[in-house]
Amino acid sequence: MGIGIFGKALNDSYYSFLNELITALKDADFIALFYAPFAEEIKNIIDISSYQTFNGPVDTPEKLDYIISLGGDGNMLNTVAMVHDSGIPILGINMGRLGFLSSVNREQIKEAITALKNSNFKIDSRRLLKLSSHANLFSNKNFALNEVTVYKQQPNSMVSVHVYIDDEYLNSYWADGLIIATPTGSTAYSLSTGGPIISPEVHNFIITPIAPHNLSVRPLVIPDDKKVRLKVSGRDDSYFVSLDARTQSFQSDEELIIEKENFEIHLIRLLDENFFSTIRAKLLWGIDKRN
Repeated sequence: MGIGIFGKALNDSYYSFLNELITALKDADFIALFYAPFAEEIKNIIDISSYQTFNGPVDTPEKLDYIISLGGDGNMLNTVAMVHDSGIPILGINMGRLGFLSSVNREQIKEAITALKNSNFKIDSRRLLKLSSHANLFSNKNFALNEVTVYKQQPNSMVSVHVYIDDEYLNSYWADGLIIATPTGSTAYSLSTGGPIISPEVHNFIITPIAPHNLSVRPLVIPDDKKVRLKVSGRDDSYFVSLDARTQSFQSDEELIIEKENFEIHLIRLLDENFFSTIRAKLLWGIDKRN
């Protein structure tokens, strides 16, 4: 079976874990392939000359059954963009700090590879957002796992984001910006701006303003079968829109349409993992001597 390894430049202290991963894959009789840009970054530090590379989920010399995302949640988001709609399950090994998406710790590498070999894991399917615009801002990578965010370019200005739900006017948000998040993204940017945590299997979107001018405005949860239409106005002629970690500038006359994407991303989870234990551990809930 083929496993793709997708990563980015790692801290020197992490290369021992990468060697451990390579050894574990070899011992489990997996065919390991390295994402070509990642292979280029590490080739002078780790001998991977005997390994093949790939450039995308279908541009591979061997069929990829799984992809390992080696890094933090940021790298996982880049992996999601690369995997696109191929349906290849992703295993996230956390080399970062928090790691809601890359939930396997470095110390669990051997355990995780053994689970893959024995098919002793579960698949956690996550819904995505799709952004449509007249300017086709993100081409065919116009989807996001966490959130779509619109925000101002100038630090001292404010934007007005006019929001319509299925063509029915909702509100005009005077704020630094606006986040439309998935349940997966409820523990990301939306959480830091006061949004609720939503279990990932719930079929909702979250509309969360960023530093709203009107303090009575609060995050709103809507069904994910709704279509959200945004129009942005303010002092400037252009603004920013981000899909997870990817950002584009757009003109003030551009209309943005956000809806549920027609494919999902599949994350590999170890059998003892669940959403509630993850947020309890990552957010340090219960770290109190009274518990």
